[in-house]
Amino acid sequence: MFVDEVTITVQAGNGGDGCVSFYRGKYIPKGGPDGGDGGKGGDILFHADPGLNTLVDFRGVRLWSAENGEPGRGKQQYGHAGKDRTIKVPPGTLVYDEHTGELLHDLKPNETVVVAKGGKGGFGNEHFKSPTNQAPRKALPGEAGERLDLRLELKLIAEVGLVGLPNAGKSTLLKAITRADPKIADYPFTTLSPQLGIAAVDPSRRLVFADIPGLIEGAASGAGLGHDFLRHIERTQVILHLLDAQPLDGSTPAENYETIRAELAGYSDTLAEKRELIALNKTDLFMDDDEITEAVRDLRSTLRLGNETDVIPISGGVGVGLQPLLEALWKMVHPDGKGEDGWQEG
Repeated sequence: MFVDEVTITVQAGNGGDGCVSFYRGKYIPKGGPDGGDGGKGGDILFHADPGLNTLVDFRGVRLWSAENGEPGRGKQQYGHAGKDRTIKVPPGTLVYDEHTGELLHDLKPNETVVVAKGGKGGFGNEHFKSPTNQAPRKALPGEAGERLDLRLELKLIAEVGLVGLPNAGKSTLLKAITRADPKIADYPFTTLSPQLGIAAVDPSRRLVFADIPGLIEGAASGAGLGHDFLRHIERTQVILHLLDAQPLDGSTPAENYETIRAELAGYSDTLAEKRELIALNKTDLFMDDDEITEAVRDLRSTLRLGNETDVIPISGGVGVGLQPLLEALWKMVHPDGKGEDGWQEG
């Protein structure tokens, strides 16, 4: 599970001060008190926007504040309330009090909550008139808005889960398309925990990837890294199955595909039925495009793949074919071109 964390301060608006005023009109030189109340300060609200999947927009912005209420005026005119400030966060954002550690909110998609309340406006002097005090010169100041130091944690389920045998090139691919920096080497089980990263399809579209540690035969029964990571990819929306185009152990891409598919099916029918895209990796090892085309054709033929399953040739090591891969994955995750509204508890 991906955890992104920031610490911010939110300052709700202060209430406006009440007004001390007396009515003055023609032929009424000593009118009664008519000071209006101050306006309420603006609230700070969080809105869980399904189109967001990172807290990166909070980096470098520490203080988030709302408008203060206006002071009251004469003629019993109340001050305007300060404007609320709505801050968009991704679904799955946990809001903690930075000092006490108390969990204040766990935001679901499209949920809006008030995290800091604006101060009440102060009473004007009209509130204090009485038979014994007909000319009160008292008004109340507005209340201060709430100020909180908050820690935001985003627990985000990855949209795309990378699967494949050890050394298929998952960590290399993740590093090439995201800012993640997984450990990379040419031996099995390089990745000991799920590595996550955010890939920018373009400046306005992003995908969250999880590099799941290399599976081995028997993983569904708990062998190797086993159940822990199979559970992790069970929560992803799309599986990206990465295959080594020229495995060093003499196996074929089709055989390796069948090995991983058997493990997924052995663990969960739901997992086995997830939408899948196949990437044939390390195609820079082929002599030319004709060899790549032939390798893709052979793989499709051997596995008897239908038109619903794409096979995209790439090379994570040299950065070939990555943009078409991201575009294809985006269309699978967001078929309408926008962020998903679906929500999975986790």
